[in-house]
Amino acid sequence: MSGHSRIATVLFGLAFALAPAAHGGTFEDGVSAHRRGDYVSAMSLWRQSAEQGNTLAQYDLGVMYANGEGVAQDYAEASRWYRLAAERGNVRAQSNLGVLYDKGQGVERNHAEAVKWFRLAAEQGNAPAQYNLALAYAKGQGIAQDYVEALKWFRLAEAGGYAGEAVFRGILEDGMSHADVAEAERRAESWKRARKK
Repeated sequence: MSGHSRIATVLFGLAFALAPAAHGGTFEDGVSAHRRGDYVSAMSLWRQSAEQGNTLAQYDLGVMYANGEGVAQDYAEASRWYRLAAERGNVRAQSNLGVLYDKGQGVERNHAEAVKWFRLAAEQGNAPAQYNLALAYAKGQGIAQDYVEALKWFRLAEAGGYAGEAVFRGILEDGMSHADVAEAERRAESWKRARKK
C-alpha cells in the first residue's frame, strides 16, 4: 500500500469513527434545544440528524410537524418523516403513521394501511398501537371484525399502561360470551409469554 493510500485509509477510518459521535451530538443538541422551547434550533439540528438516517430525529421531526412546533402544522410533512423512521423500525413512528392513515391526515385515509402500521408497532409492545389495533378489530375497519382479537389487544394495551381503553373494552366485553372473553384472555397471555422468550 502506498503512502497516499495508507493516509486515505486512515482518514476514511477516522471520519467513519467520528461520524456517529457527531451524529449523536447533533441529535442530543436538538433534544436540549427542544426542552428549552427553542423549536427552530431543534428543527434544524434534528433535520441534520434525520437526513443522516437517525430514526429518532426523523420521528421527532414528524412530531414537530404534526404539532406545529416551530413550523406550520403540516401532516403531509409529518407523514413523510414518520414513514422514514417507521420503515426503519421506529415503533412510535409506526404507531403515529397508523394514526395519520386512520384519520386521513397528510395521507389519503386508508384503514387497511393504518392497521398495517398499528400491527407492526403493537407486536413490538406499543400500547397506543395495541389500543388502536383493538379499535380496528372491534369496528371492522381495515380488517375483518373480530371481537376476540379486539379484546385481546385491549387487554394488552391496558397491561402496557394505556388507560384510554377501559370504557370501550367494558362495552365490548359485556356483549361477548364467557367463552370468547376467556379466549381473548388466553390469547393475550400467550402473546405476553411469547414476548418474554
